[in-house]
Amino acid sequence: MSTHNSSHMPSNGIREITWAQAVREALAEELRRDPTVFLIGEDVAEAGTPFKVTSGLVQEFGTERIVDTPISEAGFSGLAVGAAMAGLRPVVDIMFGDFLTIIMDQLVNQAAKVHYMSGGKWRAPIVFRTNLGATRRSAAQHSQSLQAWPSHVPGLKVVIPSTPYDAKGLLKTAIRDNNPVVFFEDKLSYKMVGPVPVEEYTLPFGMADIKRRGRDITLVATSSMVQVALQAAEKLSQQGIEAEVIDPRTTAPLDKATIVDSVKRTSRAIVLDEGYQSYGVTAEIAAVIAEEAFFNLDAPVKRMGAMDVPVPFSPALEDQTVPTADKVADVARWLCGRN
Repeated sequence: MSTHNSSHMPSNGIREITWAQAVREALAEELRRDPTVFLIGEDVAEAGTPFKVTSGLVQEFGTERIVDTPISEAGFSGLAVGAAMAGLRPVVDIMFGDFLTIIMDQLVNQAAKVHYMSGGKWRAPIVFRTNLGATRRSAAQHSQSLQAWPSHVPGLKVVIPSTPYDAKGLLKTAIRDNNPVVFFEDKLSYKMVGPVPVEEYTLPFGMADIKRRGRDITLVATSSMVQVALQAAEKLSQQGIEAEVIDPRTTAPLDKATIVDSVKRTSRAIVLDEGYQSYGVTAEIAAVIAEEAFFNLDAPVKRMGAMDVPVPFSPALEDQTVPTADKVADVARWLCGRN
């Protein structure tokens, strides 16, 4: 059974829509609400992005606010940072998360620093929308999950939703935020269907969601790994192990309290993230648990991230590089002494 903390979800006016539709609705609502919002990126207008997430927006808002760009991420990201400093609210579409590598100067040295270096006189209210996730057969340069990188940088907020409901509410919050936000969407989730209210809503940053209640072990999972954790929890429940699934929803800010409180109750934890395991999100969250819930632990904190290899193009090899529900359930059984 899935339980939402976030879930002051209204009981009336809910329909089932896809993740892509939820993101498109969030963008359209914010474009209508605030004339300073605009969308910029490769193939965002007529093509609607390779994933068709922005289809139809250019017909309503025109090419002055849905702006197709040349293939120059560093160039249009720099333009957008300048526009944000001048009073606009750009949403920058970075076609694949791997291409964050091309905009690191604009992201890390410009957007993240301008408020601090101007003594609070300037700000950069900008959203960098991008994606993460392997197992789509897109090979090593289009399959990485790099959310740990911006999470490491002071001045940036990092959002990693796992459902259509969370994606819409958090994206609206991101566009309204006065700080630069990096917003990661799991590219395999665009067709995922879930309940989303008809009426307007936003979700706060820094508030984790308890996706499933449990008493025996805590699974802290981000983005694509939330569904893996929920599948593992279902397998475990058939063997009498009740896993609690926590979705941080944002890595910066990180809701440490909800995570630590859960682990104090269950006394065991696995941290799941599709980014590379070394020096990653799993390591940071595991360290938080080890520091703040050490005396409540009955077993070591385990972390499960992507294998530390370039993502293979071979389907058989690629599928081995990310955690699966079966592997998570095996580790959980071992931690609970049930192997």
